[in-house]
Amino acid sequence: MSASSPPAWLFDVSDRVQIELTGADRAKFLHNFCSNDIKKLQPGQGCEAFVTNIKGKIVGHIFVFSEAESLWLESVPGSAATLIPHLDRFIIREDVQLHDRSAEFAELLLVGERSTELLEKWLPGLAELPTCGHLANGSNALPIRSARRVDWFESPTWLLLIPVADRDRVEQTLTQAGCTIGDSNRFHALRIAAGFPLFGIDITEDNLAQEVSRTELAISFTKGCYLGQEPIARIDAMGHVNRILCRLKLATDLAPPPGTEVFDKVPPDGKSIGSITSSVSGAETLCLAYLRSAFAKPGSSVIIGSTDAAVL
Repeated sequence: MSASSPPAWLFDVSDRVQIELTGADRAKFLHNFCSNDIKKLQPGQGCEAFVTNIKGKIVGHIFVFSEAESLWLESVPGSAATLIPHLDRFIIREDVQLHDRSAEFAELLLVGERSTELLEKWLPGLAELPTCGHLANGSNALPIRSARRVDWFESPTWLLLIPVADRDRVEQTLTQAGCTIGDSNRFHALRIAAGFPLFGIDITEDNLAQEVSRTELAISFTKGCYLGQEPIARIDAMGHVNRILCRLKLATDLAPPPGTEVFDKVPPDGKSIGSITSSVSGAETLCLAYLRSAFAKPGSSVIIGSTDAAVL
């Protein structure tokens, strides 16, 4: 981040979903229906995971935060309509309750090299948290439900869960401390530059878990059985998927729209090897795209339209 950049960008992501799981069996239950190890989480810890179906395809991309009496699932806008029915259908005798808390809480995303330093004014010890670690309860000066370290982008990234009534107060406190409010274009520019995908844009229910380039962060291969585990383990044994999500840097100022095909050579001689899911132009023109695995090695050159692009 340059000297002229703000100490932190602040984005309103209050439309993202918050689902609370309560009940004595909550950890064991969720463990059986997502790709990461939920049972090992202690209060204050968290993880990234995929909720998958029996074919190993993605039903949801979630972030799980463990508290003393509950688990919180955080995901993209609108995902409660899929995730809650999907999970609820498997509750038989388990002591598990699913609560959609999305309307009760706002959420701000704070990102930037100085974001941790800034938050520590109100939340001492924040810098010691690992990825997906979180601190519950703020202060009168910063009335938040929890601060969650997610590091989605290329600098420290925090999700602040806030009671709806306190949202404006928290935003005012942070902007007075030097944060700059960012718009949707800035948000997508930062996430595409960091290769962070969004379900519904870069991820769909047609994607296998390992295609999304989040395997090391979101999939445990030692946790035991769960819904979708067999095809995911089979892919791991094979060593690769047929396509994978990549970042591309284009030699043009014009960002191609989602759905644009990627070729190995300039058409008509070239063959289609993938398609773009997200793109942004600015100082650089960057894309997220699914490419056939043979062309996904960093440093490879591909073609979009008649323009060269490099795999990052």
